[in-house]
Amino acid sequence: MVCLYAGPLMIELIIGGARSGKSSYALDLAKSTGNKLHFVATGTALDSGMSERILRHQTERGPEWSLVEEPQNLSALVSGFTRSDAVVVDCLTLWLTNWLCGEHAGDWQDEKLAFIEALEESPAHWVLVSNETGMGVVPMGELSREFVDESGWLHQEIAKVSNSVTLIMFGIPQILK
Repeated sequence: MVCLYAGPLMIELIIGGARSGKSSYALDLAKSTGNKLHFVATGTALDSGMSERILRHQTERGPEWSLVEEPQNLSALVSGFTRSDAVVVDCLTLWLTNWLCGEHAGDWQDEKLAFIEALEESPAHWVLVSNETGMGVVPMGELSREFVDESGWLHQEIAKVSNSVTLIMFGIPQILK
């Protein structure tokens, strides 16, 4: 796999549906940098299904990856990475869910802005994984509509600051930017 950008700042957004292959693609992309590998997990094991997903991802990564588990405060950890680091964040929509369903949902916009601003200043290579949720019908429930709207706006803002955006469908990367 070829690194798509070799400049001083690198942010890559990998987006796709469930089981599209986006996480595997993101891991391969980070490995191709030759940098020290870090995985930031935003998911938490609240049920057996999520525990199985987490275990599958851990097995897929292997021991060369350092793990940071951070379900909410991504902005606080960005400055801890250097130019020699490749950081995969998986995934942004779980991060959003953690905020919308958490005690401090009203602070979401501030956290989102702080994270994006921190990314723009970071010398590390960032690979951000997220689920595409806006291609279906408008959901009926209020929280579901808020989630779809907020994820759409989050993806637009991340895409603006990203050097590359890749949509994964059926394991096939489609370069959008």
